[in-house]
Amino acid sequence: MDQKNSPEANPLLAPWTGPFEAPPFDRLRPSDFGEAFETALARAQAEVQAIANNSEPPAFENTIAALERSGTDLDRVAGVFFNLAAADTNEELQEMEREIGPRLARHHSEIYLNDLLFRRIAALHARKDELGIDAEQLRVLDRYHTAFVRNGGGLPDASKARLAEINERLATLGIKFGQNVLADEKAYMLVLADADDLAGLPASLVSAAVQTAADRGVPGKHGITLSRSSIEPFLQFSARRDLREKAFTAWARRGETGGLTDNRAIAAEMVQLRAERAKLLGYESFAHFKLADSMAKTPQAALGLLHQVWAPALAQAQREEGALQDIAASEGGNFAVAPWDWRYYSEKRRKASFDLDEAEIKPYFQLDKMIEAAFFTANRLFGLSFTERKDVPLYHDDVRCWSVIRSNGQEAALFIGDYFARPSKRSGAWMSSFRAQQKLDGDVLPIVVNVLNFAKAGQGEACLLSFDDARTLFHEFGHALHGMLSDVTYPLLSGTNVSRDFVEFPSQLYEHWLEQPEVLRRFAVHQETGEAIPEALLQRLLAARLFNQGFATVEYAASALVDLALHLEPGADAIDITAFETKQLEKLGMPASIIMRHRTPHFQHIFSGDSYSAGYYSYLWSEILDADGFEAFETSGDIFDPALAQRLHDHVYSSGFSRDPEDAYQAFRGRAAAPGALLRKRGLAGSPQ
Repeated sequence: MDQKNSPEANPLLAPWTGPFEAPPFDRLRPSDFGEAFETALARAQAEVQAIANNSEPPAFENTIAALERSGTDLDRVAGVFFNLAAADTNEELQEMEREIGPRLARHHSEIYLNDLLFRRIAALHARKDELGIDAEQLRVLDRYHTAFVRNGGGLPDASKARLAEINERLATLGIKFGQNVLADEKAYMLVLADADDLAGLPASLVSAAVQTAADRGVPGKHGITLSRSSIEPFLQFSARRDLREKAFTAWARRGETGGLTDNRAIAAEMVQLRAERAKLLGYESFAHFKLADSMAKTPQAALGLLHQVWAPALAQAQREEGALQDIAASEGGNFAVAPWDWRYYSEKRRKASFDLDEAEIKPYFQLDKMIEAAFFTANRLFGLSFTERKDVPLYHDDVRCWSVIRSNGQEAALFIGDYFARPSKRSGAWMSSFRAQQKLDGDVLPIVVNVLNFAKAGQGEACLLSFDDARTLFHEFGHALHGMLSDVTYPLLSGTNVSRDFVEFPSQLYEHWLEQPEVLRRFAVHQETGEAIPEALLQRLLAARLFNQGFATVEYAASALVDLALHLEPGADAIDITAFETKQLEKLGMPASIIMRHRTPHFQHIFSGDSYSAGYYSYLWSEILDADGFEAFETSGDIFDPALAQRLHDHVYSSGFSRDPEDAYQAFRGRAAAPGALLRKRGLAGSPQ
């Protein structure tokens, strides 16, 4: 074959021989993905079929280990593609995403619904205690058997055929849902044309708005986008109530515009299809199906936790609302506090209650210093050091990367940081991997990425974060550590491949270190003077940590409760998504001044794929663990206690899914989690702020 036309000439399929064997972003073109997927899919299908057709009796090595080795090229191509499709997409990639998503769903269905393959796995599982395999191998076998059963292994042919159709359709709809939200976000920018439009805005936000407008082709103006790091501070500070309402309405109505990007029918169909899928698999509802393989086990357990916090949170939010209404009235506002007013008057209330001004705080929270703080914490806890690299090709000029080095001098991972908002990136913040850790055939080191959406500062200026932004950075870096510290043999168990209501534990736990004076005194330094945050300001900042927790808990819990309610539906009839949302919020007594953190038409956690569907509650479930877990460090008297940190490393961050999450937590903590720590953390256990 002509080498030029060989699949191996494609940079995605050829060996990656550059620094850290990272993806060759400098040689990639969007057109490379079509050929790469075709070749990699064909190879993966052939590898799986060879395992299924193997004439030798099933054994761990020729079935489970062989499955773990199969599809390597496909995993590699898909890892690069879907990361780019989320973080730096374009029309060509979006078209490919719409095409390849259903095909990959079909491929996965063909694996899970392959009778010969399922029989081999079932036979091994039936005599697992006789195989003489180690604990990790036994765990892999159990997880494969569970995955095949939960994806239709052993069902009648007609049911399997329908399951495959549903999976393919859900993949198509999930991709469309996410692309619609991105289109709505990309299309909107509130242009602030004159000085009156800037009333109340701090200098850092004005500077970022200038850069945003310039980046979006309106130089000389100021732009506010629907990225949280842009719109939330605008809602917090803008004295122009009319502009706050205008921006907030656009933010709240993403995916609900009535045009080509409207997501309501898509979400309704996905709810129906998920319910049908669950019934085919023998479950009462999709929520019952989804939670059966989680720490919560049942929807009732998840609902119980949510309702446990809902009542005190609602009471707290109502008290907060009353205080905001008083401030508005004192300023002559003859109106009820609306959702676009809450952040504005909360900022005034915070300043009055704690003598805190966001404009005074922000200069001490520089992005680069907060990255350093996250690295410092990882060094103190786990002995890691970070060296920035300029020799690794990356996919955008704003992206950076670091080698991660263990205390013994060995490389552990490559960490990629992609911090700034841009029109080609979906909103939110997340961690992902370009390559997962495993040791099945040699030591494969992970390549992990954090993607965030901070507003980029003007040329030569420091990017300044809110305290919440800094917390998000720590959260995502906690996920990154979960991927980078992974130390397992089998890819299926690697890193963050754990149950959904456990995966947030390592990330939420890591947030606690940001709030520690020992960290803040060192890294919260003024952007101009370099001086550490004044002790009095630091103490006021820490004293205000529980401020506005009624609001924060209500907007989150409402989203989680609506998610579960949707997925407890039987699915026989089409749902009017927004009417359903309204009805559920009325049942809960949702204040008119607060909306869900993620309204249904743009709720990407549950509709842009399947990750958090019927699982948005998991942040709160994991919060039981993180609140209780950090109390162990506090009571030890050393927030970097070496013995605790070692157990945290060994049983949580490095162990992936090699053991049951409850066992992993108890091995770290020495006992099961105490739920009371959650209410104490949110300030809902005693007297409200």
